[in-house]
Amino acid sequence: MKFEQDIELIEALAAYFPQSKRNTLRKMLTGGRALVDGKVVHKAKHIVESGSVVTIADKEEAAITSPPPVPKKPHPRIKILFEDEDILVVNKQAGLLSVATDKMEPDTLHSRVVDYLQSENEKGWAFIVHRLDRETSGVMIFAKHKRHKEYLQAQFADRSAHRVYHALVEGKPDIDNGTIHEWLLEDKFLRVKAVNKRNPKAKEAITHWSLEDTDEIASLLMLTIQTGRRHQIRVGLANMGLPVVGDEQHGAEGNPIGRIALHATALELLHPESEDPVRFEAVIPFGPERQARSQEPLARQEE
Repeated sequence: MKFEQDIELIEALAAYFPQSKRNTLRKMLTGGRALVDGKVVHKAKHIVESGSVVTIADKEEAAITSPPPVPKKPHPRIKILFEDEDILVVNKQAGLLSVATDKMEPDTLHSRVVDYLQSENEKGWAFIVHRLDRETSGVMIFAKHKRHKEYLQAQFADRSAHRVYHALVEGKPDIDNGTIHEWLLEDKFLRVKAVNKRNPKAKEAITHWSLEDTDEIASLLMLTIQTGRRHQIRVGLANMGLPVVGDEQHGAEGNPIGRIALHATALELLHPESEDPVRFEAVIPFGPERQARSQEPLARQEE
C-alpha cells in the first residue's frame, strides 16, 4: 500500500487492516512483519513519509528476515528487568543510592546504568525518571532519551503511574487493609515526620495497604502509593505501630535480615514510545516465598 501523505505506521496498518484490533497490529510490528520501502520497522509511531510503500510480510518470511534478537549477557553490576531502544528497567539492590547527591558519590545505580549503556554505545545515556530510597530495593525505570524522560515523569506527576511496594513489618495490623493519609515535613537533615496539615511546608502523603501474610513475629503488607514523598511508607507504617523490619530509624527493634525490608515490587505505566500500558515486576526478596524455603519466621529470614 502506498501513502500520499505522512502517516504514523500504526495508522497505516490500521488503514491496511481496518478490521484488525490494535493489539493485533502491534504484534505485526513486534514480529517484524511491517516493512516500509522494504525495510523492517518495529516502532508504532514511525512516520511513513508521503510516497513510501508499506508491505506486510507473512509470519514465516518475517521469522527469516527479522529473527529475534540475541539476548545480551547479564551485566554484573545491574539487574536488568527489561530493555529496548527507549527505556531500561532494572531491579535496584538495597543499600545503593539511586542517584548521586550533592556529595557526588561515585557509585550509584545511575552511574552503573550509564556505564552499562556506554559500554554498548559511547554516546549512550540514562535519564533519571524517579528515585528509590537508598535502603529500598526494586523496580526503577530510566529513559534513554530526554523526550521519553519528560513523558514518563509526567505520568509520575499526574499520579497515573501505578506503583506497588511490599514491606515486612514488625507485628500485625488490627485490620486487613486501610489507607495512611498524612502530611509530612522533611528537615534539613533529611529526617521526615508527620505534622499538622496546616504547616506551610508540609506535603500530603497517601498510602494504601493490605495484609498478605503474617506470623507471630512479622507481617507482609502490599502497598500502593498515590504520592511519592521521601520515606512516606516507612514513616506511615511506624506511626501505625508497625515499623518496617530493619528500619531502626523509625522504631524497628534491630535488623534481623541485614536490610530495611521495603521493596518496590511493580511499576505500571504507558510506554513512552508506543504508549502501550506496560508492567514491570521484581520478585520480593523477603516474605512468604523465602519463608517456605527456609521454614523460618518471616522476620528471621536473611536475604
